Amino acid sequence: MKRLLAAPSFTSWVSVALMALLFIVGAGSYTGFGSMQVVLNLLIDNAFLLVIAVGMSFVILSGGIDLSVGSVLALTTMVAAWLLQVAHWPAELVIVTALLGGAVFGALQGLIIHVFKLQAFIVTLAGMFLARGLCFLISVDSITIDAPLFVTLSQTQIPLPGPFAGAFLSPGALIAIAVLGAGLWIAHCTAFGRTVYAMGGSEASALMMGLAVGRTKVAVYALSGFCASLAGLLFAFYMLSGYGQHAQGVELDAIAAVVIGGTVLTGGYGYVAGALSGVLVLGLIQTLIAFDGTLSSWWTKIVIGALLFVFCAVQRLLSLKKASA
Repeated sequence: MKRLLAAPSFTSWVSVALMALLFIVGAGSYTGFGSMQVVLNLLIDNAFLLVIAVGMSFVILSGGIDLSVGSVLALTTMVAAWLLQVAHWPAELVIVTALLGGAVFGALQGLIIHVFKLQAFIVTLAGMFLARGLCFLISVDSITIDAPLFVTLSQTQIPLPGPFAGAFLSPGALIAIAVLGAGLWIAHCTAFGRTVYAMGGSEASALMMGLAVGRTKVAVYALSGFCASLAGLLFAFYMLSGYGQHAQGVELDAIAAVVIGGTVLTGGYGYVAGALSGVLVLGLIQTLIAFDGTLSSWWTKIVIGALLFVFCAVQRLLSLKKASA
């Protein structure tokens, strides 16, 4: 038990155990909660959040923070909707433009943080206000999307084979799983991933080791912006609309999912895979409250806030214990 408590991965395993506990409680309390489709719906409904959480994992691992991702998501839906419905661009060109735009937006934030030695919190807070404001320059109203490709992706159900017959996933959920897989490979099998961990542990030490800290920092925020714009496209598939009020507070949900998944908020330690367990924990809490039917949806925020406080406190206590040892 002492060895388990001292292990850096302790909070990650707690997240997995909490996810299993929530599912068992739900399956035992509500009819139909334990069905395969309910589980898959957690991925379908939270695909956009998983994609953002993967990008946020890299930012937090590097010792930074990105508060702009929710606004970039909303801006992506607005840009995509306007280009499709007003400018009548081909859907494929709109998708490429949106993804490039998100990556460039993130890279510019990373460049400002690195060149001017500014706090990531302040720079990305400015980016959050900028992106959200640009949404309302495009339109103050919601723009409905009826482009055939977006409608097809929104309505497609991909059936699962074998023992999962009868259940299905959406294209957005499959894209989110692919992004998670790519994130795992980048974080643990590439020089870029090792540099991200080194920066989070100590940026000064990473510089002394000759690592490309500046280039990596810009790339990390570009990756976060790319993931936010991809999440915006998934959200547009899901909602078939662009609106400046979309994804209010999603950046905080993403940070909560990453921390609950076991990534240390101060950087340098964690697992990109923890983004999945964190997102599923948030999704299970929301689903439990929906199945209950008597509780306000605000209880979701209350429970998530309490969990986040507990996980941050445990991480801090473990780090203090390690330092004293």
